[in-house]
Amino acid sequence: MTPLVTTPLASAAAWSGHDTRLIVAALAGIAVIVLLITRLRTHPFLALALGSGVLGLVAGMAPEKLIDSFSAGLGSTVAGVGVLIALGAMLGKLLADSGGAEEIVDGILRRSGDRALPWAMTLIAVLIGLPMFFEIGLVLLIPVILLVARRSGRPLLLIAVPALASLSVLHGLVPPHPGPLVAIDTLKADLGLTLGLGLLVAIPTVIVSGPLFARFAARWVRPAPPERLEREQTQESENTAPGEADRPRPGFGVTVATILLPVVLMLGRAVAEIVLPKDHAVRTVFEVLGTPLIALLIGVIVAMFTLGRAAGFGRARISSAIADSLPPIAGILLIVGAGGGFKQTLVDSGVGRVIGEAAQSASVPVLVLGWLIAVGIRLATGSATVATISAAGIAAPLAAGLSPAHVALLVLAIGAGSLFFSHVNDAGFWLVKEYLGMSVGETVKSWSIMEAIISVVSFCCVLLLGLVL
Repeated sequence: MTPLVTTPLASAAAWSGHDTRLIVAALAGIAVIVLLITRLRTHPFLALALGSGVLGLVAGMAPEKLIDSFSAGLGSTVAGVGVLIALGAMLGKLLADSGGAEEIVDGILRRSGDRALPWAMTLIAVLIGLPMFFEIGLVLLIPVILLVARRSGRPLLLIAVPALASLSVLHGLVPPHPGPLVAIDTLKADLGLTLGLGLLVAIPTVIVSGPLFARFAARWVRPAPPERLEREQTQESENTAPGEADRPRPGFGVTVATILLPVVLMLGRAVAEIVLPKDHAVRTVFEVLGTPLIALLIGVIVAMFTLGRAAGFGRARISSAIADSLPPIAGILLIVGAGGGFKQTLVDSGVGRVIGEAAQSASVPVLVLGWLIAVGIRLATGSATVATISAAGIAAPLAAGLSPAHVALLVLAIGAGSLFFSHVNDAGFWLVKEYLGMSVGETVKSWSIMEAIISVVSFCCVLLLGLVL
């Protein structure tokens, strides 16, 4: 089975009564998840857990078997992905607390002319967004966006859209962000290969949805920078604690190198596995160092010295920064774990088998199917992470007959679909609206359309790669 080859649609009559029941169970479980999140504002962890229960019971699973399946899926997912998310959060926290993020911003802006500011903001957001989750990167960059827009006199969205697009693309397509990590774990994709292809897809996507789209968005919507936020930032600047302003910061080059170190190690492993024979010593070294857990662990340890020590932090301050990075990701880990439980319930109930057989007999390409499933769940729930987790669980049977490259592309297709058209049921929609001082209509014309462009452009790039790989 290849992602772009189709076969005639199978007749629904060919399904047995049991298979029909399993399909109904899957639809009921997804409907419960959507209803709980959108209507009852239930936390996604509880929604996924309850949806898994409904799916299993409707499918005819014994309660004890249902509990075992959900627990096993939750445990294996957290074990495989949770540690990576935690290490990514540690690296991001050290980057923020040490002043490394500020050094990246200042270093790039110093080298940028007025006309190059949108491209400079793109580069800043890419570097800061690699180790940070979307919400954290946005909170960190908003003061920079407002400051650059005010000092340059350029339209606010001309500066903001490139940064937002970069953060969103990385969030949906590039590990170690939670969605891509879970999809990689669920579909058993090669992380290094997915990372490389994800970066390849991300480059044109960021260019089109960032600096290029920003020109149109800045004409359609011209919000005034929120006075409240500007006042808060001015007060924070004036109230800086003694010694904070002149605290040493890590250098620009060493900060960038520290951020990129885990990425380089993981990409190095992927390249070594392609170009070197299995028993080659260099390949063995890269296979160890490029293992995601080892690569991120090395990145965090190096950051303790290149970022923490360079900022004048002692051991206690570094330890405190690492400890403070963990509470904010507790909710993410629970959602990711519950998504793993949902996926395992799909598999153990037999729904995964039926979906796989139906998909193989349908005239819909695998990559298109993965993208459409993620788009539907994204539009219904508003959460990119929930869309990725759920779509990956549903699409898992489709990955069995694919080559490693095509499994990686399926991960990216699902990630692309999970970003489609953020609207009023997405927390990110309201975050962007409030930070940039826009109305609901203005946010739709800028942020929502930008997200749709990201989804479509990245998916087109995935399809093109599927034709040549």
